[in-house]
Amino acid sequence: MATKKKDTSRKSINLALQGGGAHGAFAWGAIDTLLADGRIDIEAISATSAGAMNAVVLADALTDGDRQHARERLAAFWKAIADAGAQYNPVKPLRDWSGRALPVEQSPFYWMFDTMIRVFSPYQLNPFNFNPLRDVLNRHVDFEKLRSTKGINVHLCATNVETGRVRIFKRNELTADTVLASACLPLLFQTIEIEGSNYWDGGYIGNPAIFPLIYGSKSCDVVIVHINPIVRRGVPKSAPEIMNRINEISFNSSLMREMRAIAFVTKLIDQKKLKASEMKQMLIHSIRDDEAMTAHSIASKMSPDWQFLCSLRDSGGAVTESWLRAHYRDIGERSSVDLEAEFL
Repeated sequence: MATKKKDTSRKSINLALQGGGAHGAFAWGAIDTLLADGRIDIEAISATSAGAMNAVVLADALTDGDRQHARERLAAFWKAIADAGAQYNPVKPLRDWSGRALPVEQSPFYWMFDTMIRVFSPYQLNPFNFNPLRDVLNRHVDFEKLRSTKGINVHLCATNVETGRVRIFKRNELTADTVLASACLPLLFQTIEIEGSNYWDGGYIGNPAIFPLIYGSKSCDVVIVHINPIVRRGVPKSAPEIMNRINEISFNSSLMREMRAIAFVTKLIDQKKLKASEMKQMLIHSIRDDEAMTAHSIASKMSPDWQFLCSLRDSGGAVTESWLRAHYRDIGERSSVDLEAEFL
């Protein structure tokens, strides 16, 4: 039987990276696999929260154009996240006889911490506003170089606390503060003030925002790396299950709205009710494994255990390898997501 020849042509895409705490390691695995494949150039990234951290590390590392260097930098960054978590994370996982971390929701430390943040604000629990992520970011990203050089267009999403409007920080605005603004969960961290405005996590308003990729990129292809499951079968009945599903729906809602708008425009263009020259037709692709991600609770987003992060990396890498085999030829030609079935 003849072996199917691998398409070696190079193609350009935009990446859309969701946030989700420690679950962002799934996107690390996806990015690592795209870099290792070598056939894809990344023109722009729109990202939120943990996705924003992946984005700035990647963009900084690729300033030199070395994909292997970028892979090493991402791995070093996530190892630093695990090390910082082992030192500072108040939610300590229990471990079995082999030393393997048990699910974080089995830890009494998690339930104590969860109760505390619902009673006391971060202004009370952390009056000096200590955030170990700031140090990790400054050690692993050269923000001055990132702002002053050209490369991947980066768009980070944050939510203006007072207006509820989206704020998109571009490459020439990137600092540790803009990344932390995109990742500022209000029950855990004090707001991040930038130029007189205060910001919370971008996931409330764009997880991630797609519109910067429509207007700011030549490529029509957007590859969304999903962290939060869209579909979770069954009705949640326990309090933790209900909170988990509320979290997933909330952090997917803005993306779903943008996907419905893109699907609607695409349908009008396909039906020739709208000229393609009048509106940019976007080609949407998804790196997604709802079944795998539904196995992880909302509590596990607060678990930067190194073994757990590596398992998420491996999961994201495997899904991306499958996606490349099935859909690489679709890039530049068609959406590999049925927009009408999924979103209309």
